[in-house]
Amino acid sequence: MDTMLKIGITCYPSLGGSGVVATELGKLLAEKGHEVHFISHSVPFRLGTFHKNIFYHEVEVNDYYVFKYPPYDLTLANKMAQVAKMQQLDVLHVHYAVPHAVCAFLAKQMVGEHLKVVTTLHGTDITVLAQDESLKDLIRLAINESDAVTAVSRDLIRETRELLDITRDIDLTYNFVDKRVYYPREIQQLCDDFGFGDDRIIMHISNFRPVKRVGDVVEAFARINSEVPSRLVFVGEGPDLPKIQWRIQELGLTERVHFLGKQDDIPQVISMADILMLPSEKESFGLVALEAMACGVPTIGSRTGGIPELIVHGETGYLSSIGDTEDMAQHAIQLLTNPALMEQMRQNCITRATQEFGNDTMMEKYEQIYYRVLGRPMPTPSPVRG
Repeated sequence: MDTMLKIGITCYPSLGGSGVVATELGKLLAEKGHEVHFISHSVPFRLGTFHKNIFYHEVEVNDYYVFKYPPYDLTLANKMAQVAKMQQLDVLHVHYAVPHAVCAFLAKQMVGEHLKVVTTLHGTDITVLAQDESLKDLIRLAINESDAVTAVSRDLIRETRELLDITRDIDLTYNFVDKRVYYPREIQQLCDDFGFGDDRIIMHISNFRPVKRVGDVVEAFARINSEVPSRLVFVGEGPDLPKIQWRIQELGLTERVHFLGKQDDIPQVISMADILMLPSEKESFGLVALEAMACGVPTIGSRTGGIPELIVHGETGYLSSIGDTEDMAQHAIQLLTNPALMEQMRQNCITRATQEFGNDTMMEKYEQIYYRVLGRPMPTPSPVRG
């Protein structure tokens, strides 16, 4: 009997940590020999070029005149069922409870109990949507009817249980990075092209939403730059960007701040940084901090959500209370003015990222979950012939 699986994956295909993790997981599973089918309204942005064993199925919504709003959720559920039947899928792995796990539940009702549903909670479906009383029952249904549920941090598991009164098992599956892609790059030429000179680089990467508290990055940077000649580099776009630009002008820091917009080659860009700033109010995991860590860049972040599970205070970065920009600045100054400490922390970052959050470890964890819900034994790896 063929031990390889046929796995359907549904995620938000645009920018965002959940889509990144889902896509990278799919690519790794395909490399292992599993057959992976992405089911979404557009090609996941990290999917890139052709990959053996990876297939894409587009969800096209028909705008029937009787519907005030195009019924994407129902169309997605139907597409999941169609692909599951046609491709004989073993598992639907969906990222986010709403709407994806609900759609998978409907698809399973159409296809049969042999199709298993694995749901991964990434944060927003719990930290934001589950706060809405009108959605709680729907999210609870999606979680309880899944054959397995995973979450990207212990803190997210705790919050899920508290908000939704969930008692079922939830597997801890941290986000991960592909160590073949995320590693320190040679960036001297890139820094020269930007005219950074010998200035130290503070970086922030996000979607510039209020929850990211990007203003705190600016306030901390003003303090850092007053003692250590520095540049602040912003990567990404979002609704708070105009407000941030105004504050930078008000502080007279325009010449010290650079906006790079959205960037695809994150390992190259992030390798320019000496420090990543992540002062979020809520952060279920903080994938960008892990990406920075793998590239040897320490993070100064807020003590919230899953960030403390990722950043070891004093070893791979520093943690401060939400909004304590003075403390964040002091940690940064301490790090930037102590080369030996900086080098040690860089090495600690690389070691922790590759050993604790490497792609091999997390992919095997997901494989174990797939085989468990299917009631099949996990295949034994073939011996390496020397």
